[in-house]
Amino acid sequence: MEEGKKEHETAHEHTEHHSKKSITEKFRENPWMLSTFVFGIITAILLFSVFSGNFTGQVISSTSAGEKVISFYESLGVTGLTLESVSEVSGLYQVNINYQDQIIPIYLTKDGKNIIESLTPTEATSSEPAAEVPKSDKPVVELYVFTYCPYGLQMEKAILPVVKLLGDKIDFSIRQIGAMHGDYEKVEAQRQLCIEKNYPTKFLDYVLAFAEDTTIGACNGDATCLAPLLNSLYTKLGISASTINTCMTTDGVTMYNQEVANANSMGISGSPTLVINGVQASADRNPESIKGTICNAFNDVASECTQTLSTSAASAGFGKGTSSSSSSASC
Repeated sequence: MEEGKKEHETAHEHTEHHSKKSITEKFRENPWMLSTFVFGIITAILLFSVFSGNFTGQVISSTSAGEKVISFYESLGVTGLTLESVSEVSGLYQVNINYQDQIIPIYLTKDGKNIIESLTPTEATSSEPAAEVPKSDKPVVELYVFTYCPYGLQMEKAILPVVKLLGDKIDFSIRQIGAMHGDYEKVEAQRQLCIEKNYPTKFLDYVLAFAEDTTIGACNGDATCLAPLLNSLYTKLGISASTINTCMTTDGVTMYNQEVANANSMGISGSPTLVINGVQASADRNPESIKGTICNAFNDVASECTQTLSTSAASAGFGKGTSSSSSSASC
């Protein structure tokens, strides 16, 4: 009797081990399975626990949510995963992970106990066409971003050559949405607002240098790591660190709150969001495509619009590289 029970348990353990190994092997052979395999593990328990888990009152932080999802898949032997961003969607955490250059959204209950593969809308989405961008003599071009969003950084690197080309023929500004990656993102937004206020002619140079610096990105917002890098950047650009630090203490929070209020009033929560003459516009994340979108908003097209810019998409995240594809992903 006991021998039969042990044999059954051994067989069960072998089957369970073989199943986990097979899943891991399939992941490596078929990356697309990462976004669909979750239901095969927990479909049954989700029928009850998806919603009950969010009412326990034990809500984990967005940082912990990202770590939990990465750890879960790594425990199954899936390697090469990196965290892109975490946001809140429909009462859940949406954790965007990068696997073999593919951005895959995974959803986690806010208590961190259950993973969900995808969300299925219960209501039909609107199929109304995007609003047409109105024309003007001097187009107002606004780029809304989170300062550490990899796709916001991508769009900044792609649009700045266009801004340099068109100069004062457009009214360009970078607008802050808020902070979704942590307090360090709020601090950087305040820093950029203060640089723009005190050194308007050097602001875009700072934004580009910040976006292209992989060592800054590697700090992950750590203030101790960032301090010498930012001071070096200030020196290079001729920016007074004391002026910026004082501004951040006296005016930073007020300017930041005004930016967040503006983004909310516009209904903008995704980074990057391009707005031209008050209307959201779309363009591939390369200078030539962005130039075409902006130039279409002139009453009389500027002569600079005839110049051809790079058609290579800027790379997402920190760094100077380009990408083979122009992703439409956002934070």
